[in-house]
Amino acid sequence: MSTTRKSKTTSQGGHREHARDRDGAYAHRLRKMRDNGLKPPITVGEEAQDEGTSRNVIDCGWGRLLFAQGFNSPAELLDCLREEHDDQRDIAVYVRDPQVLLGQAPGEVFLDPSHTYRLQLSTFRASRHHPKGFFIRRLTSIDDADAINRLYAARGMVKIEPEFFWEQRDARSISYFVAEDKETGEIIGTATAIDHAKAVDDPENGSSLWCLAVDPQARHSGVGRSLVGHLAEYFTTRGRAYMDLSVLHDNEEAIALYEKLGFERVPFFAVKRKNTINEKLFVGPTTDDELNPYAAIIVKEARLRGIHVELSDPERGYFTLIHGARSIRCRESLSELTSAVALSLCDDKGAARRVAEAAGVSVPAQMNADAPALELERFIAEHGKVVIKPTSGEQGRGVSVGLTSLDEVTSATKEARAVSSQVIMEECIDGTDLRLVIINHQLVAAAVRQPPEVVGNGRDTIRHLIASQSRRRASATGGESCIPFDAETKRTIASQGYSLDDVLPQAESLRVRRTANLHTGGTIHDVTDIVHPKLVEDAIRLTRAIDIPVAGIDFMIKASDQPHYWFIEANERPGLANHEPHPTAERFIDLLFPLTAARSARPSL
Repeated sequence: MSTTRKSKTTSQGGHREHARDRDGAYAHRLRKMRDNGLKPPITVGEEAQDEGTSRNVIDCGWGRLLFAQGFNSPAELLDCLREEHDDQRDIAVYVRDPQVLLGQAPGEVFLDPSHTYRLQLSTFRASRHHPKGFFIRRLTSIDDADAINRLYAARGMVKIEPEFFWEQRDARSISYFVAEDKETGEIIGTATAIDHAKAVDDPENGSSLWCLAVDPQARHSGVGRSLVGHLAEYFTTRGRAYMDLSVLHDNEEAIALYEKLGFERVPFFAVKRKNTINEKLFVGPTTDDELNPYAAIIVKEARLRGIHVELSDPERGYFTLIHGARSIRCRESLSELTSAVALSLCDDKGAARRVAEAAGVSVPAQMNADAPALELERFIAEHGKVVIKPTSGEQGRGVSVGLTSLDEVTSATKEARAVSSQVIMEECIDGTDLRLVIINHQLVAAAVRQPPEVVGNGRDTIRHLIASQSRRRASATGGESCIPFDAETKRTIASQGYSLDDVLPQAESLRVRRTANLHTGGTIHDVTDIVHPKLVEDAIRLTRAIDIPVAGIDFMIKASDQPHYWFIEANERPGLANHEPHPTAERFIDLLFPLTAARSARPSL
């Protein structure tokens, strides 16, 4: 009897405890919704006014942040949004009633399809793992500002006048941080910090992170994570309560990173103006999703000029451009203006070499890989290292570099025959790959291409490092670039005394392929402003000899500002998207539809 009574009492106590837990959780959710659902009004403090802030607005260079809780009415906020400058992007943040604002001007503004995430700095704990191979610091020079703009351009973000960065270097409300590669000194990442307390006298003592951008070609992993963590530590030492950020709703990779770092989604909204910069955010899904980046950049430029586009095979990059009575069919940057003969010359590396030699272009020694073994051995002995490549093919498929023995040549020749029945052997020239994009016999862009390499962390195998690097490269190039685990990769790694399953020591760099093709993981670095005139002149001479209107001419060089080179190949379908922000697509459309060329003089976005 007593046992039953005791069990009943225990059960009742358990129910009461469960009810208290449930009520407590419910109260917590209500309190959280109340705290995060509405922002208290703010007024402009003296410090913010001293730094040029007015009406709870802060100029970020790419546009203005409008703190909506500081405006008396939606109409007042809307009037401020209408003051947006051309080629900039203003953002109204913490909008209380976005439906009211949109209802007053549905043709002018739209609700940004982004989520707001918040990190409570009182519970933030700095990571015990410090960056490896790079460090994070404040912006210190105009060169830093130029580097930040290069990152913005690579990510399709609005660039900022370098002078603006420099003028704000000592501001207390806005700070710019960069990640610098310890070995090369290159800027590989950036983030902007906004101190709400200093900017607009925020009573909630908040802060936010903006413009996080990482070089898509960075050798190191964790750059973005380290920048976010650094800003969190920075604001913690300043005594801020939280750090907010905004991320597009479908950016699953970034959202996963933020949630891993402790960010939680909060119900705040942002409103933007309908302008050309924001167009892709409010026009809805396009029909161009299947286009690769090389076709998409041309289609976008054509549509901006009012040229009609018909997609015939978007997956393979085929489309037709129509303007008035003129119709031109293209496959990415290859159009009907390129003759079948010019296409054949570019496709046949042996034929292209002969044309280049006849035009006075420097060419390396070459012979047929089907020659007798004795002749092959003599060629290898004469040049020390050789290259095996299929006469027909692209994107570096079937190319083996740095071979030093007949056995290696025989094996590489078999691999190359999987791409083309004819294979050539060429002397191996040490140097750097240079791609010159020539359109209408004029230089539009020049870039050196570096073979892919990984940096060790003392924990992961080379195989794991390559896989991680490939994921980053694929993400940055729309799936166009990754490092294959083929014989060339294994051979390159073995030549340096490693295998795929070895652990690479901390901070040690390892080149994993000898070729620098983008499609096999290579990286691209712009040299348009410094390329030597001799290289440009001879590349243009070659395009005239081939009689091709659009080409990517590849030279092997010692340095981009020196005149010495050797011709490698001519590509009839260069990837124009690889050279942004240079106007490659604009010059291509100028060539196809010259009557629309005047429109291409509009300010660059």
